[in-house]
Amino acid sequence: MNARAYVAEALGTALLLAVVVGSGIMAQQLAAGNVAVALLANALATGAGLLVLITLLGPLSGAHFNPAVSLVMAWRGELPAGRLLPYLLCQVAGAVLGVWLAHAMFELPLWQLSQHVRTGWPQWLAEGVATAGLLLTILGGVRHARDKVPVLVALYIVAAYWFTASTSFANPAVTLARSLTDTFAGIRPQDVAGFVVAQLAGAALGGGLGSWLFTESAA
Repeated sequence: MNARAYVAEALGTALLLAVVVGSGIMAQQLAAGNVAVALLANALATGAGLLVLITLLGPLSGAHFNPAVSLVMAWRGELPAGRLLPYLLCQVAGAVLGVWLAHAMFELPLWQLSQHVRTGWPQWLAEGVATAGLLLTILGGVRHARDKVPVLVALYIVAAYWFTASTSFANPAVTLARSLTDTFAGIRPQDVAGFVVAQLAGAALGGGLGSWLFTESAA
């Protein structure tokens, strides 16, 4: 069972990054310089990919694909402590492999470092909000509409692409891996730490608030 869960986390995160980066490359190539159209295409592809991946792999691993989600689930006791580190390693490794897969499909150099500047307190605030909202969506969905969690998460991420200044990375593994692509979806390596700190803060806020709001005794 553990092996299947770990493979599911690595595979799901890899395919998620392939979708994010690959659709960004395709969108940029086809949008003729229209950034709004490129972002819309990137957002819709990401949401569609998430819907499929969470639906198929959720029964195997919970479909976290995100260290922030795994940390909150471990804190809540829903992910055994012994699985936490393997989950995190699988997510990070899968994310990097997914970026390389996208590069290979578009005949780009596998090894790249992004030059895309993403820094400053508005973007950090956006990442905190995006990650807190993601955790609230997951926890609220599990409490009130478990069978709709894949749809809820997918729709939330599509929306968050547009209402956050950072376009909603909301995932430390995704952020790290996206520093390795100098394409539409990239982020400079020196900007990663600020995003990750904001994401972890947002996860703590969303996880704590969601655990209080969405409980049997909440009224």
